[in-house]
Amino acid sequence: MVTTLTARAALLDMDGTLVDSTAVVERLWLEWAEPHGLDRDTVLATVHGRQGWQSMSILLPERDHAINLEENRRMLARESAETDGVVAIAGAAELLHALHGYPHAIVTSADVALMTARMGASELSIPELAITAERVTNSKPDPEGFLLAASTLGIAPEDCVVFEDSGAGIRAGLDAGMTVIGVGPHAPAFGPAHHVDDLTQLVIAPGGEGFEIRIS
Repeated sequence: MVTTLTARAALLDMDGTLVDSTAVVERLWLEWAEPHGLDRDTVLATVHGRQGWQSMSILLPERDHAINLEENRRMLARESAETDGVVAIAGAAELLHALHGYPHAIVTSADVALMTARMGASELSIPELAITAERVTNSKPDPEGFLLAASTLGIAPEDCVVFEDSGAGIRAGLDAGMTVIGVGPHAPAFGPAHHVDDLTQLVIAPGGEGFEIRIS
């Protein structure tokens, strides 16, 4: 059975959606958490989809914000340098190629350096528009990034389809008033409108004033 959606813009998360960076993300965050005696499951349930400083503030709510910003800067530098094992999600290259010529953007909690490193390690092309950590004040689950991408592209939020894997990202897309396609095994728990195991289940085709997204 095929589900067909119509859209005028596609907004794509990076980690967990286009790029599988789970191994390095979890290794570095568990290393960071160990001296603080934080529970492993709590850490892993918190860090995906958010900017690092926000994850730190949730996990260590009493700590000075300036310390979080500095440690996040160092974490981003390590993540950008350590890309062994970072690979493309199945179907990511084909999806990005199919979206060429249609309005689309990456909306990621990574900064430019980390986005460039991980997309490069995965041999994926970077869309012309990338909303990265430097361009927003509020991290996902705040919808700011998705709304900024839609505004920059000149597309109404209700005409955008978001591709996301994390709870924070899916919440941000929904709160932006957009249709959300959850990607990967954990996404259904966060209530996206649709779900795919990976991006090979998607076909992009011309349709109406924008394009069709066919989900098989």
